[in-house]
Amino acid sequence: MKKPKPFFEQRRERRRVLRTGVALAAGGVLAGCDAISNNDTAVQVLKSAESLNNGLHRLLGRRAMAQEFAPADIAPRFRPNGTSMPPGETYAALLKNGFADWRLKVDGLVAQPLELSLAELRAMPSRTQITRHDCVEGWSCIGQWKGVRLSHLLNLAQLKPQARFVVFHCLDRMDEADENTLYYESVDLDDAFHEQTILAWELNGNPVPVENGAPLRARIERQLGYKHAKYVHRVEAVADLGEIAGGAGGYWEDQGYNWYAGI
Repeated sequence: MKKPKPFFEQRRERRRVLRTGVALAAGGVLAGCDAISNNDTAVQVLKSAESLNNGLHRLLGRRAMAQEFAPADIAPRFRPNGTSMPPGETYAALLKNGFADWRLKVDGLVAQPLELSLAELRAMPSRTQITRHDCVEGWSCIGQWKGVRLSHLLNLAQLKPQARFVVFHCLDRMDEADENTLYYESVDLDDAFHEQTILAWELNGNPVPVENGAPLRARIERQLGYKHAKYVHRVEAVADLGEIAGGAGGYWEDQGYNWYAGI
């Protein structure tokens, strides 16, 4: 039997595949990739699709809700994707003591920066929702998530007027050999303050498993799965995304994906 390739090698191959074609996402949304940058027509199609989808969501406003489901629809196991265990000693140490030393920072363009333990987050007003996760790779899975509304945290932190985006910084290193490839994602304030945008600590009645992003995972229910950042440890309010990592607003966006991935 052929020996499976290491996860990071699989991920590098996946990036190469994504860079050679255009992936069709759920709901007819197009997800871009780096290779099409040499094709002006393809680039314009991708940008037009992203702009149209973004515009439709903005026209509907924050009240437009992602579909929610019944308990009977919940999958027996929520399918993991991407990293199943962040590498390195930092995450291993946090996991070993049950995330007792883990803290969520909320900072950037805020008047009152926050630093919160998992217990403090769990004590806050919460929202429970049963939603479908749609992956850009073509599969879906329904799960029940519980967590604090991102809007609640942002209101506590008191956004400054110049804040326009929220960035999720994660503990997931995307290249084992490069400590500077930490996963990150971002949304604008419309999605940040949406009722269904939560930072979830619970999945299907239990703490979020490591493979699904423990201890805290962003749920951006009106967008595709790669926007739902796992292993979140910092939420940063910013005026512009251009100076963060590759400047496109997220790890996969820096590889060529659309920044707005609405469904």
